[in-house]
Parts: sequence; C-alpha cells; structure tokens
Amino acid sequence: MDKENVVVSKSIDFALGIIAFCEILESKRKFIIANQLLKSGTSIGANIHEAQNAESRADFIHKIKIAAKELEETKYWLLLCEKASSYPFDESLKIQINELGLIVYKILSTSKNNK
Repeated sequence: MDKENVVVSKSIDFALGIIAFCEILESKRKFIIANQLLKSGTSIGANIHEAQNAESRADFIHKIKIAAKELEETKYWLLLCEKASSYPFDESLKIQINELGLIVYKILSTSKNNK
C-alpha cells in the first residue's frame, strides 16, 4: 500500500480551489487577474508532480524551486484580490497556500541539507 504524498495531494486540492475561484473572478469580469492566478496557482502542483519523477536530486530541487516561485507569485495575486475592494476573495485559499508553502520550503530545506 502506497503512503499518500501530502505535498502532491495538497497541491492538487489547491489547484482545484484556484480553478473554482478563477471561475468566480471571470464571472465578475476580472479576466487579467483570473488568468494570472490560474496559471501560477495550477503551476505549483504541475511542478511538484513533475518533481516526483525527477532524473536526479538536482533536478528534483530545481523543480521544487520552480514550484516555490509559482507559489510566491500566486500569493501575490491572492493578496491583490484580498486588498482590492472590487475583487472577491477566498480566505481558504490563503490558508491552503500558506500550508503548502510550509511544506514546499521544508522539502527544499531538507533536500539541500541532504546533498
């Protein structure tokens, strides 16, 4: 029996939440932010997923670093939604991305230290 990969599961759940939130943004005609958020928010999971089949430790670290960059960009777009009075905001996405960030940065820290 395979043990659940928490970071993969959480990144998929987060991406699904982002897709739903971006649909809300689009329904309110907030197309530019919706597009940016959809790209960065789903890219986190794509890079984490890709890292699971990395060719080497260096490749794994590189892919997780890209996921971390996309995570930070996603935090930015969510922050804009939170601060802009004319935009909807989903507090649960902020909580999810912060949890995901803790895991991603722990993976990076552990991977770099175990070289």
